Amino acid sequence: MSLKDRISEEIKAAMKAKDKVRLETVRSIKKVILEKESSLRAQGKDSLTESQELEVLSQLAKQRRDSIEQYRKAGREDLAEQESQELAILEEYLPKQLSDEEVAAIIDEVITSTGATSAKDMGKVMGSVMQQLKGRADGQKIQAMVKAKLSS
Repeated sequence: MSLKDRISEEIKAAMKAKDKVRLETVRSIKKVILEKESSLRAQGKDSLTESQELEVLSQLAKQRRDSIEQYRKAGREDLAEQESQELAILEEYLPKQLSDEEVAAIIDEVITSTGATSAKDMGKVMGSVMQQLKGRADGQKIQAMVKAKLSS
């Protein structure tokens, strides 16, 4: 079942359950997917690939995380809580996130394979690591870990 079909089913289920937060969240996912697909039609493609769907979901999750952080800084716990609930729903569609230890192991492996020794090699390492961890770890966390490993 494609993500778009799964989202359509979730919308129906949320409507029946009268779950307002889930309904709004899955509708927002569907909206972004439809917008992305309509931009692809101009290029002659019909639907999103699995990696493009993952990219869309990751982008939405990142927006929620950033919003939560901003709301907490502004002292708006009510809005931060709503964003947290939406993030939890979005994460149901994303692959399981890797632990810090698993991410560190992959970073070490890439550093060894690329022969990176200093912060100058960060671009080379980040490109390869992000390719391997796409959607399975937060990009900011990866960047901080790579920077720490290359500067030590």
